[in-house]
Amino acid sequence: MVAVFMDFKYDRIYNGWIMLGILLGLSLRIRINGWHDMGSVIAAMLLAFCILYPIYKIGALGAGDVKLFIMVGSFLSVNRLLYVMVVSFIIGAIFSLVKMISEANFMERMKYLSSYLADVLCSGQWKLYGENLKDDFKKYKSNKIHFALPICFSVMLGSGGMF
Repeated sequence: MVAVFMDFKYDRIYNGWIMLGILLGLSLRIRINGWHDMGSVIAAMLLAFCILYPIYKIGALGAGDVKLFIMVGSFLSVNRLLYVMVVSFIIGAIFSLVKMISEANFMERMKYLSSYLADVLCSGQWKLYGENLKDDFKKYKSNKIHFALPICFSVMLGSGGMF
């Protein structure tokens, strides 16, 4: 919840809170399963990083979101983390769709996405998504969602037994 608040208020999630969350997750896992579970914890945290870092590198996900998933990995098994990640992206896609429809820019965003994908396919190289929108900072900021909220919803759904 702190991460969601920070994401909305400051447009970033401070590393101190991420580290505190990781320490809490590690402490909880050690208390429940003992030290022999550390391999699973490290595997979940590394998996989050390895899957999400390329998405961060093209600008489709913020660094705080990647670190937040790593923190979530300190609490969950690899399988549970994968479920949380998939559900987070589904919720994020729904939020994005609602935002595009409410702001009446769905077609504009889809044209930009198809242009981006065509450019990547033709050039054979990844580029930063939204790079040419950075000149218009207001438009760049308005085209993003605060992904900590879908992550939070996904964790709550998973904790509540929905998956």
